[in-house]
Amino acid sequence: MNALLETVRTLSVRLIDLELSGFVPEERLREMAALGLRAELLYPVPCLLAAKPRLLAYYRMLLGFSGKEFYRASTGLTSFQRMETAGTVDDRQLSRLPDLCRAFIVEAETLVDGVGIARISREFLDDLTLLTLGPSLRGGSNVRRGAGATELVRNMIVDLLGKHIVAQSPREISILNAAGRKVFIGFASDPDVTVREELQPGIYRNVAAIEIKGGTDASNVHNRIGEAEKSHQKARNAGFTECWTIVNVDSLDLEMARRESPSTDRFYLLSMLISKDSQECQEFRSRLASIAGIP
Repeated sequence: MNALLETVRTLSVRLIDLELSGFVPEERLREMAALGLRAELLYPVPCLLAAKPRLLAYYRMLLGFSGKEFYRASTGLTSFQRMETAGTVDDRQLSRLPDLCRAFIVEAETLVDGVGIARISREFLDDLTLLTLGPSLRGGSNVRRGAGATELVRNMIVDLLGKHIVAQSPREISILNAAGRKVFIGFASDPDVTVREELQPGIYRNVAAIEIKGGTDASNVHNRIGEAEKSHQKARNAGFTECWTIVNVDSLDLEMARRESPSTDRFYLLSMLISKDSQECQEFRSRLASIAGIP
């Protein structure tokens, strides 16, 4: 909100009012005026977003949309993402700003009707943005935690494969197995890790798919196991013969996990895998060496 108010100070109030009168229904403007509030606190207009593209985040969070939800392909809004992330606006985005503002205004009207105009205040609107920001920050933290777990698993795999590695990049490691064939260990998402053997140029045998769930929140483990199951079902359809799931919750109920992800052949605890002396780590290394075909 501070960024919005600062932007308003730098622009012509006449221009803002002109656009507000053209985009926002008259009765909505009167409602805000009766509260002593500027209407742009709730209703965006093109001149504001053009002057300060990152204000798109304010209006997005005000209406309760996470970045992941707002910028997915199905909404048709991915082209606006750089306004928020880079603070820039191009000609194509400028041409679409009027339609974007109209869509925001319709949603804002629904918000006002839902909570009642009497509850609208600067503090209330500020709180609404924070309600969206909190889960967004937590989601970002979870992503970083998941990336860290993937990096731990990658380092363990590199340590195991050692001298057999013939090439590696951030996305893939390739080795030469005992049969003289190349085996590719890929790092992406859905699944997080794949093991594929090249039978001949361009023809592969899909060997293993590994899902890594780095979150430590035990209360959310059911969702993560469900996500792993969906990924493994896709992997099975793609011909992968082994599906493993690595979780970062030590209190995991294995019976529950097997019921909720029947496609998972084996579950591993990350805390056990990073301990080289643990039986679980030794088993993981032995099985990975076997499916990769290295001595």
